[in-house]
Amino acid sequence: MANLRNLKKDIEYLISEVLSDCYTVAYLYPDKKETAMEIIGDAVVFRNKIFERTNKPDGKNDKKLVKVHYKSINKDLLTGVDEFFKRISELTKK
Repeated sequence: MANLRNLKKDIEYLISEVLSDCYTVAYLYPDKKETAMEIIGDAVVFRNKIFERTNKPDGKNDKKLVKVHYKSINKDLLTGVDEFFKRISELTKK
């Protein structure tokens, strides 16, 4: 992670990819629209929680703690987005 601005851009980009895939699934599979909308709701809540954690780092005065904090956010972001994409792919399999 180079800086906070890039982390926030990564959050926005990854969540927007999840949302666009959900809208695509809802369009292509009208019977799966409700489930896709649930995933969208979960993704927005996840995005808000990640942004809240990003804006309030632990131990502002200790650079090591801040670095560990942002690394954990990055890891949680990638794990969470991966889970959303797994849920989306399950929708298209059924």
